[in-house]
Amino acid sequence: MIVKQIKLSNASKDKLGRLKGKTGIKNWNILCRWALCFSLSENTVPTDVPIVADSNVEMSWYTFGGEYSDIYEALIIAWCKKMDLPTDEETLAKYFKLHLERGIAYLCGTNFIKNLDDLLMLSLED
Repeated sequence: MIVKQIKLSNASKDKLGRLKGKTGIKNWNILCRWALCFSLSENTVPTDVPIVADSNVEMSWYTFGGEYSDIYEALIIAWCKKMDLPTDEETLAKYFKLHLERGIAYLCGTNFIKNLDDLLMLSLED
């Protein structure tokens, strides 16, 4: 497991709250999975900014990943290797958090997502 607990920033909590309303997806962890995968698909290194985990949204790694938690861990490891980054615990945790925050910002920042269908369309794009 990359991290034991995941705690979001207040900014990400607010963004996810708006996304929940638009898509009807009620669970934070499901939206966070989408955000992680969307960020990983960018194939660029997220900007290394400090993340202030100051919200009351917190979940365990297993809540985040569910039965697929091993797959999400493997995706982060593969991404680090692709980017020629180390795969030690600290690096994996750092880039997981950066990807999660960036993914949330991307999903909410484009105003493309107005409903669940728009979110699903992201999985069909190249």
